[in-house]
Amino acid sequence: MKKILFAALLAVASATARAQLVAVSTDVLMDALLTPSVGGELVVGERTSIGLSLFGNHNPWGKTMKIMGLQPEWRYYFSGRPMHRHFVGIGGLGAQYDITWKGKVYDGSAAGIGLTFGYVLPLSKRLNIDFHAGLGVIYYRQKEYFEADHYDIDFAYGSTAQANASGYVLLPTRIGVSVSYILK
Repeated sequence: MKKILFAALLAVASATARAQLVAVSTDVLMDALLTPSVGGELVVGERTSIGLSLFGNHNPWGKTMKIMGLQPEWRYYFSGRPMHRHFVGIGGLGAQYDITWKGKVYDGSAAGIGLTFGYVLPLSKRLNIDFHAGLGVIYYRQKEYFEADHYDIDFAYGSTAQANASGYVLLPTRIGVSVSYILK
């Protein structure tokens, strides 16, 4: 996870030298679901931009849950100008989670890639609303067990409990409404 974050930050930092516009954003749908998010987007060409969003939560709604993740994305805008109107994007997803749901524990990590489609509605010179939805393939590797199990003791090899579930699944990678503020 740290290597993915470092690579994404390095890509964003290398693009800032050419960037014409820089924007910060938050996904209001994720925020409403008690999973705070913050993102940034940098213009790297006449029709393209790159972005990075970070999100996470810790025990929302009193549920035992912890999620931390990041989503890098490259976008192509059809209108001829970045951060304006229709776009398609290619994005990644990396997340670590520990969720207890209906008596079952899911503790693991996920990584994936997908396509995002969206529309950016400019409200003013510096303020935009970004509607987006995406679908992708996610690989997950997790420890999956019931709360009453002694999984960390019974299924440990050495001193570490091993993952017992992994696979690929087709899931939404991005669904949201973001509010963006253009800094420059």
